[in-house]
Amino acid sequence: MTDTASEGDAIARLNPVLRQVRAGNGFEEALEQILQVVRLGLVPGGERLPPERELAERMGISRVTLREVLKVLQDQGLVEARRGRYGGTFVRPRPDTPAGGTEEELRRRVAGVDIEDALRFREVLEVGAAGLCASQGLSQKDADRLLAALTATHDAPLPEYRRQDTLFHLTLCELAGSATLTAQYAAVRATVNDLLDCIPLLVRNLEHSQQQHSALVEAVLERNADAAREVMREHCCGTAALLRGFLA
Repeated sequence: MTDTASEGDAIARLNPVLRQVRAGNGFEEALEQILQVVRLGLVPGGERLPPERELAERMGISRVTLREVLKVLQDQGLVEARRGRYGGTFVRPRPDTPAGGTEEELRRRVAGVDIEDALRFREVLEVGAAGLCASQGLSQKDADRLLAALTATHDAPLPEYRRQDTLFHLTLCELAGSATLTAQYAAVRATVNDLLDCIPLLVRNLEHSQQQHSALVEAVLERNADAAREVMREHCCGTAALLRGFLA
């Protein structure tokens, strides 16, 4: 694969999040979007962000503004700059989760987050997206995208599971056909991921989630909107129950 093709694939992964920023808040909105890219794991730890020219063009900002954004992320320890032929801006691996770390870190992540509000909003968006995908139907290309995202969750090793799970749900929202829905979901999912990082990965729960994912995709592909909405509602409620149990 050529470097140009690789860069195109890398920027395509960020489609659910990156969009043109509004005039007047270029720095702030660009920072928000790149933070979401990092927090959602759209670029895994250790991998390079797309080139500056690609990011700046996608968001409609100058490279000077983008470099200011990247400097903030570097100061926060989220990315690092590397020089040389294979240099660029690389996402730093996330530290150990609070589930295996300190109580202080757990409290820091939960503080100031309205857990109930985030969980309810996530449910509304995801149930709606599932219903839309099923009721309007998917093209063969989009169906293949959804099936590939599902397969990636099944094949993911445990440390990679949550990132692939995030990509699966983002794909579903993107296929619903509303850029606003996708952007809102990306934002709330970043918050939910910070909460999920506070609890352990439970194999029994992951097995159940995988069964629900498969049932959801089946309902969507069969254009059964009622079933798709119900499976997604149950799925969101299961995640909410775990978070309430661990974090309440």
